[in-house]
Amino acid sequence: MQQPSRLTTVAPWLSLILFVVAACTSESIVFRDREPFNQPDQAAKGFLGYFTVSSQTTTCGNCHVGTQRDWKTTRHANAFATLEALGSNAQPFCFSCHTVTDKGNAVQGPAGWDAVQDSVYRDVQCESCHGPGLSHVVEPDNRANWPLARAHIDVADASCADCHSGNHHPFAEEWAQSGHADVVGFASTRPDCASCHDGKSTLVAWGQQSNYIERDEPGVFPVTCSVCHDPHGSPNTAQLRFPIDSPDPEVNLCMKCHLRRAEGANGATSPHAPQGAVLLGTAGYRPANFALDTLAILTSHASERNPKLCAGCHVNRFEVTDPASGNFLFQATGHLFRPVPCLDAQGIPTADNSCAYTATARSFKGCTASGCHASEAIAAQRLTQNRAEIEVLVATLWVDGDGNGKIDPTPIDQGLLPTVKAQQPSAFTKDDITTPAEGGEFNARLAGERNQSNTDNSKGVHNPFLAKALLSASINEVRATYGLPSPPANIQALIDASLAAVQTRQPLDLTPPATQR
Repeated sequence: MQQPSRLTTVAPWLSLILFVVAACTSESIVFRDREPFNQPDQAAKGFLGYFTVSSQTTTCGNCHVGTQRDWKTTRHANAFATLEALGSNAQPFCFSCHTVTDKGNAVQGPAGWDAVQDSVYRDVQCESCHGPGLSHVVEPDNRANWPLARAHIDVADASCADCHSGNHHPFAEEWAQSGHADVVGFASTRPDCASCHDGKSTLVAWGQQSNYIERDEPGVFPVTCSVCHDPHGSPNTAQLRFPIDSPDPEVNLCMKCHLRRAEGANGATSPHAPQGAVLLGTAGYRPANFALDTLAILTSHASERNPKLCAGCHVNRFEVTDPASGNFLFQATGHLFRPVPCLDAQGIPTADNSCAYTATARSFKGCTASGCHASEAIAAQRLTQNRAEIEVLVATLWVDGDGNGKIDPTPIDQGLLPTVKAQQPSAFTKDDITTPAEGGEFNARLAGERNQSNTDNSKGVHNPFLAKALLSASINEVRATYGLPSPPANIQALIDASLAAVQTRQPLDLTPPATQR
C-alpha cells in the first residue's frame, strides 16, 4: 500500500548576487500535515493496520502512544516473524492468526490480510481484537464508532478464542473446562466475593480501568484471558497483570484470589481459598506452644525448585504424541489449571477429575519438570503416602460419620472433636475467640478431604509438612485441653515425626539442581 509523505512546497530561489546589485525573493515554505491514517483498500473492510511498516507504528499508535509502546514488547508484535522463520513449513491457515484479519473480532471475513495481503496487516495489531478502526479515525469523537474489544471469550468469532484454540494451542478449550470459566451465582454478586468471582469486578479491584464492550453492560462474566493477561503488554511473563514468581501474597497473581481466610483467627472454623498461605507455610490455626521453623516449611513446593510457585505446578505445557507413530496429537497448555490432570485414552488431559491418582491415569509431568521428583511414578507414590498419613491425622480429630459436613457429637461422628462436642459443647463457642476445639476443626478442614470447594483441596500437596504438623499439634492440644486419652502408639509416632519434620529442612526439596548452584 502506497503511503503518502509530508508535502513540502518550496518556491525556487530567484536571486543573483552581484557586486553592484542584489535582488532576491523571500523563501516560502508551506506545510500540510498528512492525515494520521492511510486510506485502506476497500476489500480490507476498514482495517487500517500499520501507519508505518518499517517502524511497526500502528495507525492506532499515532494517538494511543503509550499503548503502542507497550504493545511492541509483546509476542503479538512479532507474530508474522514467527511464520517467516518457518519458511516453507508455515501452513497457509496460520497467516489469518498472525496478521490483522477478522479473527478475534466481530467482522465477517475475509478482511484485512485475508483480503489484501499487504505488509501493513502483518502481526497481531490493535485491530485484531478491537476490529476495524477506519470509522473511529474519521470521527474520533463519536463514541458510537469506538472500536472496543471483548473481555469475555465466550462469544463466537469475537475473542481470544478465535486464535488461541485448536490442538496446537488449545488455551480456550482448556480454560472453558476449568474452574476459572465458572460463574458462582451468589458469590459473583456479593460485594465481598465479586472481586474474585466476577471478571469485571476483578479488573476493577486490580485498578484496571480499560474500556471494553462488556464493562458498562449488566451481568457478570468469569475469569477470562484478559483478567489475568494484559492484552496491551506487561513486564511480566506471558503478559500477566502481576508476577507469578513473587512470594508476596499482595503481589502474586494467583494469590490475589487464592488466599483469603487462611489462619483460623477470630473464631473461624472453616478456611476459604487458603491455597497461597498453605503453600507459603503461613496458613492454619497455630496451637499453643506450637513451634514452627518457617524455613523448613518452605522446603515444600515453595522452594527454590519451584520458582513459579502456584503456576509452577498448575500451569504446565507438554506435548502428547501417538505412542505408535510418534506423530503429534495435542499440545497441552496447562489452562485446565490441574497440576495432575486425568488423561484420556490418547494421553490428552481432560476436565474429569475422578480417575485414580496413579502415574498411568494422570499426568505427573509437572512434578518432574523441575527435577524435584525423579519420575512420575515416584511423585504419585509420594502423593499416596502423604494423603494416607494426613487422613490418619484428620480421622484422629474428626470422622464425619453422617457426611453432613458438620461436627456432630459422638456417636454420630467419631474422633477427638466429636467427643469434645458431646462432653463439653461449650468448647465450640461460635464467637470471636478461637478455642482449641475450633482451631482443631479449622485445621481438619484445611488439610483434610471434606469435599468442600472453598478449602485447600490439594490433598496435602501444597504443603505436606505444614498439613501434618498442624494436625499433629491440634491433636496434642485438644487432648491436653479437654483431658482426652492418648491415641494409639502408631498414630502418636506419626504425630511426633510430623512435628519433628517441620524443624528440619528436607534435603530432597532443598538442594537446587546443579545448574542453579
